[in-house]
Amino acid sequence: MPTPELARVSRRVLITGGAGFVGSHVADAHIARGDRVWIMDDLSSGRSTNVPSRADFIEMDIAGPRVRELICDVGFDLINHHAAQIDVRASVADPIADARTNIVGLINILEAAREAGTRRVVFVSSGGVVYGEPEVYPTPESAPKRPVSPYGVSKLAGEHYLDSFREVHGLECAVLRYGNVYGPRQDPHGEAGVVAIFCNRLIDGQPLDIYGDGEQTRDYVYAEDVATANLIAADMPLEDGAGIDARAFNVGTGEATSVNTLATLLEEIAGARPGRTHRDARPGELRRSVLSTARIRAMGWSPAHTLREGLARTFRHIAAERAAGTA
Repeated sequence: MPTPELARVSRRVLITGGAGFVGSHVADAHIARGDRVWIMDDLSSGRSTNVPSRADFIEMDIAGPRVRELICDVGFDLINHHAAQIDVRASVADPIADARTNIVGLINILEAAREAGTRRVVFVSSGGVVYGEPEVYPTPESAPKRPVSPYGVSKLAGEHYLDSFREVHGLECAVLRYGNVYGPRQDPHGEAGVVAIFCNRLIDGQPLDIYGDGEQTRDYVYAEDVATANLIAADMPLEDGAGIDARAFNVGTGEATSVNTLATLLEEIAGARPGRTHRDARPGELRRSVLSTARIRAMGWSPAHTLREGLARTFRHIAAERAAGTA
């Protein structure tokens, strides 16, 4: 657990992908604790409106040649690496593009961090894809890694690259394996944004699309709670043990929620029931995903928001943006 003395130290923090949904919440959290924040984002999926006014913004491709110059010139104390290609279906359609961003881009960041003497890198992985279809629920960090999609493979490869840089160069690396993150600023376009998709359809009075029987489960965790986990990962003591799991932490609630339950909760919050449309199950979709969070809870973290509270806050945010014409 971070000490009060560490928590008061202002740092130079680079957040890659900080114009995106989760990265922008992490940027807010670092700024609130007194850090100076730079955001690197190519805006391929992020939005400039997500960038906090107190952050320095650099529009840049993480796999590009200017990255090393920037990181070495500033000399960041911490790099928080959220920039990624996150669409599973896009990774299947174009695995080379996925690897360029998620593997080559990461190596570019790590090489620059090594040259600049950066103290620590916090890397975002995925508890939803690196374990595949697990045998143990809730799934601990030590579970076998069975990614199926190129996206899952690239995230797992990223964890191994971090472990290599730790072993060879002494770079401190912490890995956060996220559950299904939701909250304000979530993009409704794409497979990861089911909460935002449902919210928008309820506002429009349209039926909710349910793929398969709707009993597939996920571990939904609120974005602000995830941001708090990132602050803890920036300062937590890290083990010296071998292997990628020694410095990896699941970030979720430890509670499984079905798509049907999610739909019911949002219908109650919206005060609307426009109906549901059942569609064919998506090929290759995981049936169950729920994460054991005992390791990060031992570091002092726990989710501060219940699912109903987080969903209500998300729905109000999306409804307000729609009413203002900014969504």
